[in-house]
Amino acid sequence: MPTSDASGRCPWPGNDPFYIAYHDEEWGVPEYDDRALFEKLVLDGFQAGLSWITILRKREAFREAFDGFQPEKIARYTPKRVEKLLGNAGIVRHRGKIEATISNAQSWLEIMERDGGFSDFLWSFVDGVPQVNRFKRFSDVPAETEMSRKMSKALKQEGFRFCGPTIVYAFSQAVGIVNDHLVTCPRHDACAQLARK
Repeated sequence: MPTSDASGRCPWPGNDPFYIAYHDEEWGVPEYDDRALFEKLVLDGFQAGLSWITILRKREAFREAFDGFQPEKIARYTPKRVEKLLGNAGIVRHRGKIEATISNAQSWLEIMERDGGFSDFLWSFVDGVPQVNRFKRFSDVPAETEMSRKMSKALKQEGFRFCGPTIVYAFSQAVGIVNDHLVTCPRHDACAQLARK
């Protein structure tokens, strides 16, 4: 099934207004902000084994629990803070993912200090230009690519966790590093135009 409705929209949001709004307003829009990219990468890591809509519905609770995803604060979290987060029913209470968020924040800070930007680090895998695909069916969209494997490997070398090639590819789609809106979807051309700017 190539599309979900007469608008030509990608099929994955279904009929959920919350999910449709995410698709129409956020998914695939090129993101260049260092902190926002960190947030989305962490949330994609929390998604592992779960559906994205589950994470999306908890996103505000995550933001509140993790100090607005400010890596400078998260990097200093103590074991006591981890225990507090494990007691927070508003988020995904997974010790490994919570502890990875802390170490990922520390790695983010190292990249920022060394390279001057997390955004530049991530966008370098597509030479700073979004990869615009032209898929006609959702079944044609890959779960991972050579680019996502390279990015995953580089992130792991920097100390990041919960960033396998499938997670990294989903992240790249979400932040517009890759434009995987179907060609029938009005957002395909809209996001491509945003990328050119």
